[in-house]
Amino acid sequence: MPAEKTNQDVECVPETTGYCAAYDLVDKEHLLYKAKPGISEDLVREISKSKGEPEWMLKTRLEGLKAFHELSMPSWGPDLSDLDVSKIHLFLRPDAKKNASDWSEVPEDIKKTYARLGLLQAEKENLSGLGAQYESEVVYRRLKSKWVEQGVIFMSTDEAVQQFPEMVRKYFMTTCVPVRLHKFSALHAALWSGGTFIYVPKGVKVNIPLHSYFRMNARKGGQFEHTLIIVDEGAEVQYIEGCSAPSYPEYSLHSGCIEIHVLKGGRARFSSIENWSKNTYSFNTVRAVVHDGGLIEWVSGSLGSKTLMLYPCSLLVGNNSKSHYLGIAYAGKGQHKDAGCKVYHVGKNTSSTIVSKCICKDGGVGGYRGLVNVKEGALYAKSSVSCETLMMDETSRAGTYPVMKVAEKSATVAHEATVGRISDEQLFYLMSRGMPKDSAIELIVSGFAEPIAKELPLEYAAEFNRLIALKMEGQG
Repeated sequence: MPAEKTNQDVECVPETTGYCAAYDLVDKEHLLYKAKPGISEDLVREISKSKGEPEWMLKTRLEGLKAFHELSMPSWGPDLSDLDVSKIHLFLRPDAKKNASDWSEVPEDIKKTYARLGLLQAEKENLSGLGAQYESEVVYRRLKSKWVEQGVIFMSTDEAVQQFPEMVRKYFMTTCVPVRLHKFSALHAALWSGGTFIYVPKGVKVNIPLHSYFRMNARKGGQFEHTLIIVDEGAEVQYIEGCSAPSYPEYSLHSGCIEIHVLKGGRARFSSIENWSKNTYSFNTVRAVVHDGGLIEWVSGSLGSKTLMLYPCSLLVGNNSKSHYLGIAYAGKGQHKDAGCKVYHVGKNTSSTIVSKCICKDGGVGGYRGLVNVKEGALYAKSSVSCETLMMDETSRAGTYPVMKVAEKSATVAHEATVGRISDEQLFYLMSRGMPKDSAIELIVSGFAEPIAKELPLEYAAEFNRLIALKMEGQG
């Protein structure tokens, strides 16, 4: 298997000052294994072998590799002509213990990075459990004893394959995210590594969030974590994902996958704050299957990335199942954000709401792309879609691409979309009361984003608001 074994120091990208420094920090590159750029069957087999996976998982990986070569790149949305997978290091194993349960077992430079990102403090004060992935491996994960005693499972997906193979095999890339869903789900199936596995037993309510954070550090790197969440009957969970990477002149690739299974009467809230660097292509596949009386809630803030394609999808297969989506995307200079939500109404008396917001500034391109599909027999389905775009200048662009397929006459479906600029009246009012123009604009934008911030736990809302403020200052 061609590879580079390296323990070399990589030149650091200069840090910015202030709040951004935590995200732009570059660690010296200490890797046990660094695959040569590109994808091959040898690489796929090496990943599986290094993890000691069962034959069925290797078969899934090889199926993904075959599908990746057979499926076409998306012909809609952002321009992907510059993306060349053959130039990216798709598997990077850090020189660190896997799944450490104590920060003292994590290499000091990696620990310092997570400390600067605020994770160590958040774990002590605000979380039920924390997982931290660095490059292709989970280097830390810990669940508080309260939840261990109630049977909650919180570990890396790599560990779950070994410890709970039948449960993983039942749910992994089957009904929720099929391997051949699209080209990047196939790529993910072939290369996935790390991620988070959560199982919440019947009736258990994890009302304090679990959190996973994904960090890329290497130049021209790829990350393909797989998150699998199973919420049993009558159970509840809140889960938050965060991510970041330093900026390089060369591009990186992120293609993760989140699968959520909400069983009868269960409830899951998935929140994410995406802050990849502006050299990153990000193609997360995010989907949930919701059974009778279940609820999935999505709260999404997409602030980073060069190019983003993100469409959380709810499959409402159970009667009286529900989906609520609230998301915002920021598109600044050199950024193209194609984001939205998809909902399939299959069961009876299902309901969904979609509220999507976008901020475009300095020539950024934003777009809402969504789907509401009401299947025949989905009696009395209800869906409401609202899209709002705030244009900060005359050079930015935005578009709305909603698709609605309704095969049931008893369904009620509504859609509205607005695109506008900051009101001169609002600016005049604030400035007339002594507020500088830049501060007035920041306040108006914060108000536009406030519905998302108020749905996040307090400490994450504060981070989200700081990031929005930095975008308005041109530092993000």
